Amino acid sequence: MIKGSALVDLFYFYTMNKIEHIGIAVENLSIAIPIYEKLLNTTCYKTEEVVSEGVKTAFFKIGESKIELLEASNPESPIAKFIEKRGKGMHHIAFDVDNIEEEISRLTQEGFMLISASPKNGADNKRIAFLHPKSTEGLLVELCQERSDS
Repeated sequence: MIKGSALVDLFYFYTMNKIEHIGIAVENLSIAIPIYEKLLNTTCYKTEEVVSEGVKTAFFKIGESKIELLEASNPESPIAKFIEKRGKGMHHIAFDVDNIEEEISRLTQEGFMLISASPKNGADNKRIAFLHPKSTEGLLVELCQERSDS
């Protein structure tokens, strides 16, 4: 039988480990990548298109975290709509988690709203889920877990 604090420790075993990346909406990766290479004094290590999300991405590694630049690949994508409504700039903050399903369950129990009820495949070999900004004081929060199917 699990008692007292051991139960609390077990319940909170699944949690956010670190800031995985900060997502920044840009209009054009070919313009933004050289700017961020100069700013961060490092090269872009990966570009990738996520067709299901209508986005092209570019990644920069900074210490244990990353910067992800996001360009809309079609005018109906969430990034295109974000830029149209709010302009270029910070789009989301992403947290690395060990078990995305358990973290979704924990956060739902805590009253957070999700944009999608289940995780999906995202860029950089991740499974992802987003918390709705209405439940996080206006900030889009992404949960990321490394995919094991690659």
